[in-house]
Amino acid sequence: MLQTEVTVLVVEVVSPQSERIDYVVKHGEYADAGIPHYWVIDLESSESLTAYRLVNDFGYQDDGEFRGRCTTDTPFTITLPLAELRRT
Repeated sequence: MLQTEVTVLVVEVVSPQSERIDYVVKHGEYADAGIPHYWVIDLESSESLTAYRLVNDFGYQDDGEFRGRCTTDTPFTITLPLAELRRT
């Protein structure tokens, strides 16, 4: 069970079967739960990471899209080589 009061970031890795759920359904559910940051990683079609940041009661705002490599300081400092996350 997800403890939303202590969750800072949720990351979903998209599969062809979960694309709508990850981009639409969970996007809304996590915003309603008050989770400050939500990332969607798509390794299948674009090797991209889309970051969202919660903006008050308005839901998530797009906080950037990264392709190939993600380097960010929000919500913490991290570098993710997206291409290397793919299963071989």
